[in-house]
Amino acid sequence: MTKTLILIPARMQASRLPGKPMADILGEPMIVHVWRRAVESTVGEVVVATDDNAILNAIEQAGGRCVMTRSDHKSGSDRIFEALQQVDPDGQFETIVNLQGDLPSLDPLLVKACIAPLADKDVDIATLGVEIDNDEERTNPNVVKIVGTPLGEKRLRALYFTRTTAPYGEGPHYHHIGIYAYRRAALERFVSASPSTLELREKLEQLRALENGMRIDVALVDTIPLGVDTPADLEKARVLLSAEK
Repeated sequence: MTKTLILIPARMQASRLPGKPMADILGEPMIVHVWRRAVESTVGEVVVATDDNAILNAIEQAGGRCVMTRSDHKSGSDRIFEALQQVDPDGQFETIVNLQGDLPSLDPLLVKACIAPLADKDVDIATLGVEIDNDEERTNPNVVKIVGTPLGEKRLRALYFTRTTAPYGEGPHYHHIGIYAYRRAALERFVSASPSTLELREKLEQLRALENGMRIDVALVDTIPLGVDTPADLEKARVLLSAEK
């Protein structure tokens, strides 16, 4: 059976909400909520990767595992790759999930859904998408769209990711959810590659994989987790989690 490791990169320097991993939600830091949701997915071991002692202490006090990484990483992918080398130098884990640290209301089932496309041996990276039903989202550049070819009812093979409205013409559009499951070799190949032309133009890291000939498949799901990027998002998360309680 394939062994899976969930890595959650977390840093304090978010531009729109500085210190957000430690933002209080119902008496606990946001990063603890995300860690707990990841554990509840039951797909594998969960480790937080950070460069901040406050985050390290919060996770350890909650009973979790956290590793310290360098502070100069340019992306979460680079941070989780360093953490992977610390946590698993012998290569026991074959599937690596990169789970954003700002999803405190995440449905744990989404983590399982993200991993599913890797059952196909030809897939290098798996991720998630949801059909857009809101016209504002179709034109919003902050909503990343997936251009892909259908592989059955609930899966796409990604051909491109873009901030513009695409593809053209009648038919569905898909909102990308930025959770990734990598084959271990694919993650190593990805972080070893230089930032690519379209990645820099669109400001979308996943395009580096496509430009380097890697295959990304998308599991289509029915819900979008709330990503916390602003004070308003944080208030929404507090309301959501309070209602769950």
